[in-house]
Amino acid sequence: MSGAAVSGATADGAVGHRALHWRTRPDGARAAVLVLHGGEEHNLGRPARLNLPLLRMNGFLRVLTRATADAGVAVGTVRYRHRGWNGPRADAAQDAVTALDELASLLGPVPTVLIGHSMGGRAALQAGGHPAVTGLIALAPWCPAEDPCEHLAGRDVLMLHGDRDTVTAPADTRAFAARSRAAGARVCGYTVTGSGHAMLQRVPDWHRATARLTAALLGLHPLPAETAAALALPPASAEALALPLPRQPRRAAARTTSP
Repeated sequence: MSGAAVSGATADGAVGHRALHWRTRPDGARAAVLVLHGGEEHNLGRPARLNLPLLRMNGFLRVLTRATADAGVAVGTVRYRHRGWNGPRADAAQDAVTALDELASLLGPVPTVLIGHSMGGRAALQAGGHPAVTGLIALAPWCPAEDPCEHLAGRDVLMLHGDRDTVTAPADTRAFAARSRAAGARVCGYTVTGSGHAMLQRVPDWHRATARLTAALLGLHPLPAETAAALALPPASAEALALPLPRQPRRAAARTTSP
């Protein structure tokens, strides 16, 4: 778990558990994406067979797979041992690190982007110091004030949050983003106007923006101009933290490079 901000959790319930599940894994993969779904604050129960938070991410996985097709990008999901974060156990973050360790052992040192929603966003942010991780995208993340961010120095961190979210606070996301920028991370924050926590409003924009930003973080095409400009702003700049997410066209930008 070198470089991650996760420690001290127990591993009960881990016997036979596979944290890493592949959606697609091309031969000779040169890059990877891992998707982390949401969960609960406290719940030691195992995720149900019908896992609604995971199902919510299927739309992202479909668009991601299309956006990275034929580029040698492996796409997978992180499966949790427990439904909840469970305080200092940080179970979801522990599972994320386990999945990253397995990914690194299978694929070698390939650039890896994490995408997490809600509790999965918190897990991605806390596992983002893993040596395999080069960037991450947090969707409506859960960002308690006590969570560390120093381990994200040198990473590209893109955060999207709906302004109608009443489950996780957009203000907490901006505060975490500001602390992360001050700690050396390259952070850009988008406001998804008119959308709430479940991302049911503006679904195509959530999916397309996430896929395009992920592909850009992997070097498949340039970052959007506003994203690149925000990442280049001084660490103390607040302008980088509340960009309005524009409507996303159906067609992605032309691919220019390979990861």
